[in-house]
Amino acid sequence: MEKLLIKGGNSLNGTINCSGAKNAALPMIAATILCNETITLKNLPYLQDITTMFELLGSMGANILLDENMNFTISSNELLDTEARYELVKTMRASILVLGPLVAKYGQARIALPGGCAIGSRPVNFHLDALEQLGAKIELKNGYIEASAKELIGTSIKFDGITVTGTENIMMAACLAKGTTFLTNVAKEPEIEDLAEFLNEMGAKIIGAGTDEIIIEGVSELKGTTFSIPADRIEAATYLAAATVTQGNICIKGINPKRLKKVLDKLEESGAEISYDKNSISLSMSKQKPKPVDITTAPFPEFPTDMQAQFSVINAIADGTSNIYETVFENRFMHIQELNRMGCDIEVNGNQAIVKGVKNLYGAEVMATDLRASASLILAGLCAEGQTIVDRIYHIDRGYERIEEKLNYLGADIIRLPS
Repeated sequence: MEKLLIKGGNSLNGTINCSGAKNAALPMIAATILCNETITLKNLPYLQDITTMFELLGSMGANILLDENMNFTISSNELLDTEARYELVKTMRASILVLGPLVAKYGQARIALPGGCAIGSRPVNFHLDALEQLGAKIELKNGYIEASAKELIGTSIKFDGITVTGTENIMMAACLAKGTTFLTNVAKEPEIEDLAEFLNEMGAKIIGAGTDEIIIEGVSELKGTTFSIPADRIEAATYLAAATVTQGNICIKGINPKRLKKVLDKLEESGAEISYDKNSISLSMSKQKPKPVDITTAPFPEFPTDMQAQFSVINAIADGTSNIYETVFENRFMHIQELNRMGCDIEVNGNQAIVKGVKNLYGAEVMATDLRASASLILAGLCAEGQTIVDRIYHIDRGYERIEEKLNYLGADIIRLPS
């Protein structure tokens, strides 16, 4: 298993470009199933989860081509199979995103119950209940979801809980449903708006994405288009956090700061100087330790759960005590035990982490448990004294494109060790 060897103590300085957003790209790749024509996607990040989604579509018979400009052309209009097998689905929960498109386009789907990061239950029943309300028949058999429908009929659906992938799944399915679908208690993440924009370019009729209600008027077919994946707001925020803990000065290009308002507010509260225009963000920490900041995670537009682990490191080296409340996922403090091995003073009490700032962190051998946890261990290694080895970095490769290359470009000292 590959590892990262990090020599701490270097300040991060310079300018990097933000990669395309995995969480925007995955539903768009799934949405190509709905289309009768070829789709071209630009600015796709080179990540394991993207590769897995392509493998999944390829196993069903999709034709996927990569051109010299690194653009992917996808033809999913004549799939030979509508089954997503366990060996692919087990590595990525987002595989569930093919469920709605398959049932809407082909009238059937057999999807293995999903795997992915071990950060608590992310119930697929929200997806299944909503799909049943559209007219699908759902059965759970031998670890698989078996869904079928002669046709889907638009209706009013209120999700039992806010779910990003559930909102995306049903929004895609409703595009080819007969009549109009009204979705409430929906996720409002920017990636929902991105998917709606993509689907509308294909000929869908969706309004309200990013608001309390999404309205989808069903159409008979969707056409091909070319679309560029927007920037990854969590990647951008992670690099800003890395500059904060290393007392650095960086600029990230290609990112819309409106998508990171709560994170930027908290970074400023921690003592960072932030400036931005419509397509870039700059941060300067000017050789000072961060101030402690209290955080409560919640669905967008509130503070993102995907930045909770990174802010654990900012608070760990801050002057004072802070509280972090995780309200989105249970079991998302597994990185704390590893951070404490590096000298952090963090106590977990249910969904609360009490972080007492310490003077120094110290390099150690640590193990990643999920995607964002692995990012936090890298951040801790960057500001620790001595060497840190992060094991099980396949987690980081699922969500960060060439992370050691980008950090090294900014001045870090990181080596990828072969397995």
